[in-house]
Amino acid sequence: MKRKFQRNALILLTPVLVSTLLLAAWETWVRVRDVKEYLLPAPSAILAALLDDPGRFAEGARLSLQAAIGGLLLASLGAFILAVAMAHSRALERALYPPALALKVTPIVAVAPLFTIWFGFGLAPKVLIAAMITFFPMLVNSVVGLRSVDPRAHDFLRTINASTWQIFWRLRVPSSLPFVFAGLRISVPLSLIGAVVAEFLSGSEGIGQLILIANGDFDTPVLFGAIFVLAAMGILLTASVALVERKVLFWYQSAVSL
Repeated sequence: MKRKFQRNALILLTPVLVSTLLLAAWETWVRVRDVKEYLLPAPSAILAALLDDPGRFAEGARLSLQAAIGGLLLASLGAFILAVAMAHSRALERALYPPALALKVTPIVAVAPLFTIWFGFGLAPKVLIAAMITFFPMLVNSVVGLRSVDPRAHDFLRTINASTWQIFWRLRVPSSLPFVFAGLRISVPLSLIGAVVAEFLSGSEGIGQLILIANGDFDTPVLFGAIFVLAAMGILLTASVALVERKVLFWYQSAVSL
């Protein structure tokens, strides 16, 4: 128990220590070089901007997080349903993969204005753009996971006359979970990017709009503060996915060894 506590403490303290040293070096360099604040604010100036109006940042973070999580859930559900069909049929895979790839390579900046025209300036276009940018990684990982079954286990279930449904729930779904969580790790930061880009192009609120307004006002402390909040959101979401993965995949070696 003590050894586990020391290991977890080391895992937590190492990034905190590294981040503290980097921020200290940043603060020192800005002060020694007398860098103008509008070019690069010191971490102390960024912290002051965050503390000056924390509610503004918290509200922006809430709205962006709402769009990002909504898009991630929508993309994950749609991708897994489609992956089930593709994993059971090569013909469906050949038919559906090109449109999915086309969705992946379509520039978001070209689609976001259309979503605004179709769905307005509310939450819907942000969720859809976040879903669009996260859909393909979830689809590919889900298809690979659903097909990465142990042939011996598959043959055994066949020999005891297990149905296709039973094989799916008892073999394919558990085998796919490590790949699904790997897709989630990739998609979490992408969902935030999608939400922020949507706010740049079509939103009226959120961290994206906060960044855009601060950039227009040359208010670099607020700009960096918004970026730091966005980074913290990404870290917390990724850590949450890793925690759930560790609890769900306690039997899987790579999840245990993280």
